[in-house]
Amino acid sequence: MSTLFEKIAAREIPTDIVYEDDLCLCFRDINPQAPVHLLIVPKKPIVRIAEAGAEDKETLGHLLLTAQLVAKQEGFAEKGFRTVINNGPDGGEEVPHLHLHILAGRKMTWPPG
Repeated sequence: MSTLFEKIAAREIPTDIVYEDDLCLCFRDINPQAPVHLLIVPKKPIVRIAEAGAEDKETLGHLLLTAQLVAKQEGFAEKGFRTVINNGPDGGEEVPHLHLHILAGRKMTWPPG
């Protein structure tokens, strides 16, 4: 069974893609929680960060470097942004496929949620 994000990566579900490479896909969230809300999804299905293994080290690092690249590309890197990875139901995870949220375009508060 494919997750929503696997279907997006396979182009079975259309989305507003802002970046793509061999390891990941970045697109706009359909339910944005900030003026800018992007999702970076690895193409390799990893259920959640708590289930990632040592073999996922390159992919996990790549997601963070992609966040930096996309923030520069989209013009909000200097002003600031927040990255979030939800893990499990209590962590706010809604799709069982690891993904990184990038939130920007407004002042972020603390604590976040």
